[in-house]
Amino acid sequence: GELAAVNQFLRVHQSAPGGSRSLADALAVAPGYELAVAAALDGRLGAALVDDRESANRVLERAGREGGRVLLAADREAAATPADASPAPGTNGSGDRQGNAGSPPAGGAERLAEHVAGEHAAAALARRLLSDVWVVDELESVPDDFPGLAVTRRGRVFSPALRELRQAASVGEERVLAERNRREQLVADSERAVQAEHAARHGLDERTREAAQRDGARDAAVAAHREAVHRRDEAAEEERRLAAAIERRRAAPDEGSASARRAQVEAELSGLRASIQRAERERGQRAQQIERLQALVARDAELGPLIAGMIDELGQLAEAIAARRAEFAEALSADRQAGEHLAAELRDCAQQEAAVQTRLLTAGESLTSLQVRAERAQDQVTEVRAALAKLASELQLEDAPAEEPIEPSERDELDARLERLIRRREQLGPVNPLADQEYAEAVAHVEELERQRADLETALRELQKLVRETDHQIQETFEQTFAAAASNFEELVAQLFPGGSGRLRLTREREAPAPVLGGAADGDEQDGAADGQPPEDGGATDQLEQDDTDLLGVEIELTPSGKATRQLTLLSGGEKSMTALAFLFAVFLARPCPFYILDEVEAALDDLNIDRFLELLERNASRAQFIVVTHQKRTMDAADMLYGVAMGDDGISKVVSRRLPAREAA
Repeated sequence: GELAAVNQFLRVHQSAPGGSRSLADALAVAPGYELAVAAALDGRLGAALVDDRESANRVLERAGREGGRVLLAADREAAATPADASPAPGTNGSGDRQGNAGSPPAGGAERLAEHVAGEHAAAALARRLLSDVWVVDELESVPDDFPGLAVTRRGRVFSPALRELRQAASVGEERVLAERNRREQLVADSERAVQAEHAARHGLDERTREAAQRDGARDAAVAAHREAVHRRDEAAEEERRLAAAIERRRAAPDEGSASARRAQVEAELSGLRASIQRAERERGQRAQQIERLQALVARDAELGPLIAGMIDELGQLAEAIAARRAEFAEALSADRQAGEHLAAELRDCAQQEAAVQTRLLTAGESLTSLQVRAERAQDQVTEVRAALAKLASELQLEDAPAEEPIEPSERDELDARLERLIRRREQLGPVNPLADQEYAEAVAHVEELERQRADLETALRELQKLVRETDHQIQETFEQTFAAAASNFEELVAQLFPGGSGRLRLTREREAPAPVLGGAADGDEQDGAADGQPPEDGGATDQLEQDDTDLLGVEIELTPSGKATRQLTLLSGGEKSMTALAFLFAVFLARPCPFYILDEVEAALDDLNIDRFLELLERNASRAQFIVVTHQKRTMDAADMLYGVAMGDDGISKVVSRRLPAREAA
């Protein structure tokens, strides 16, 4: 896993301008001298390595506004100076004298160029650049008149000629050299581990064979023991039989040849005694083997209480977890009751609001009805006046009342004229009897439209008011949340990028021209003033509508240690991951959630950044629950609960969980 992480870093690393190959990619530095080389070269490790000036100009043109640095590896000096040739003492590699730079500045000092190797041209170039650089243990021993450069392995550089003392960043351009050396070391360690594994497997096979042989020998010994016990029992029985025969012989000594019989019995008795002694020796050996086996059984029995103790501890831990879960359940129940109480209050407020809206709607309908009746009366007066004027015009009379009654002759003339008009009307044909009804229906339809228009205008004003209030609340909430997230982002960037800084910045993009005075917003205010109602939100409407014409966005800026300010699109994969984590946790601290699911967010991170990520999780674990999908062993080791998904033989996924002990208990 470490070797894969190193290879991933070396693949994605590209610090040279214009995507060219850097000096660090062509050098090999002795372990322990990487930081010293990076400090002495002062930024040249990341420079592009080309053959001529024309190529260097093309590289710088591709770099564009970002700029960069280019080193010429195959120039005339490189061709004239062999790569293995060290510069003459007292020179800087180009022939210029450097006073007594060829002599060490202090005891124990060594030339830094001797620890640099690599490709022919790159190594020669690096040795020329490091010709007057010496590695010392302490800078205090360097005299003030030393004309060269003195550097320590920790990356501190002292130039007496320039009166300059500087310190290189611990995680900078030397990282490529260190990771390459680390890769070689890991490859060597892997090879040794493979050899050790083969040797261990061979030894395991040997031990397995020896154990099998010893098991066979033990079985043979047990069988021999049983056989010896059987022979001993037979010998004892034979001894008792012979003893009985001896007793019988003593009781009757005259039977047979006594001397011959006695000699025969003594010989048999001697043989039996020798057999008994052999059986006793074999019995002692079997007893020793039995004692060893009993000792092994007793040792296994002693492990029983330890296992029982571990089981008791696990039971106590389960009880503690159950108590903690009960506390969480009580807290959750209390929060749920508080939420239900708040929901009941909100429902009561909603009912009261609905009642108020109903009363307002009823009052509006009454006002609209009165206005319609007034308009209808006014229309009737207007119609009567118009009919009177029309009739007066047709009769060629004034519509004003007469001061004196008309004469009989004039009345007769009017009657005759009226009769002619009646005849003319009869000649026109029948009159539509439904005209009055149709007129009434048209008037009713107009009244209904007037009522609907009044309702719509009232609802529109209320909706506009609600929209303005909602926009204002959204703007305030967003500003508060953005301010908190921006502050948290700066703190988290300082933690995840030591020595670096970052910030969140709002950006605006104009979508439509801003409204001018006298526009729609001013017209609404004037309508409200005409109705006798003052504007409800004052000058806030103009500001809100001004904001509505802009598209708000958030831009992330990051300044890593020792680098220029970069936008998110210009960062590397690991830097993007760390920046995304900083932004995520900044929003989390501003608006926390119960739990978060992180899917391989540390896949592009190295060991150092994984440690920072785990510290961030541990620091915020008391505020929320984090579910992390990962393949990193360090992240798995830091988890409180580990879940593994495996595919069974039946093609069904199975989840295996393992509860890890708390880090405090560990």
